[in-house]
Amino acid sequence: MAQDNLEQKIEQAANLISQSTYVVAFTGAGISTDSGIPDFRSPDSGIWNDVDQLRIASIYGFKQDPSGFYNWVRPLTETILNAEPNPAHDALVTLEQAGRLKAIITQNIDMLHTRAGNSPVYELHGHMRTGTCIHCFQKYDGKVIIEQFLEGGNIPKCDHCRKGIIKPDVILYGEQLPIRVFQAAQEATRQSDLMIVIGSSLEVAPASDIPVLAARTGAKIMIINLEPTPADDMADIVLHARAAEVLPQIVSKVGHVSSQTT
Repeated sequence: MAQDNLEQKIEQAANLISQSTYVVAFTGAGISTDSGIPDFRSPDSGIWNDVDQLRIASIYGFKQDPSGFYNWVRPLTETILNAEPNPAHDALVTLEQAGRLKAIITQNIDMLHTRAGNSPVYELHGHMRTGTCIHCFQKYDGKVIIEQFLEGGNIPKCDHCRKGIIKPDVILYGEQLPIRVFQAAQEATRQSDLMIVIGSSLEVAPASDIPVLAARTGAKIMIINLEPTPADDMADIVLHARAAEVLPQIVSKVGHVSSQTT
């Protein structure tokens, strides 16, 4: 994107936010790449590269061979634990503190939005704060089981029933989204007058239906993503750029725009 055109779009995006009173952010892996967490589909660094998704990251595959999942997720877990919120996360905190951002809906499991200080954050694909035995459903502190796994490499087993394997509370292929979280995300979406999609390819349903719901209920749509998405045509403004670069610039201009219009 040409620099002049990008600067113009940043101004337009700031204007759009300044005219909105109930902003909801919808985030995907692209918001966390500047925190060192790879996304899922980039040719050079995507998490799914050279991976049989249905064998490694499905609930069926997990039950058949949990070692496959844990061997795959181990380096990603180490990366997540060492990651810190980046300027895009911080910009959303600023937007919330200004009273404009009302909720974040995220596909990410890295927990960086809550660590940055945003609330509420609706984690559609789960998180690693807790784990659950797939046999007796006993809950475990995610930090404890992850640290034990990272140190010894052993698959965490349930001490309660002594039969099941503990699975981090992330949503695998073949599992339903957490219904209460999804319903709360839908309710926030219906109330929004602007949805900012940040770093999502919008290719994974049903999470990808959230921006469509926002548009159908009258919200404006802003998309910030390096690559085109299936929803670009319905968006009011699209910025093909890195979130950590442009989102802080947009948010910094919102207060300036607001003061000019009052």
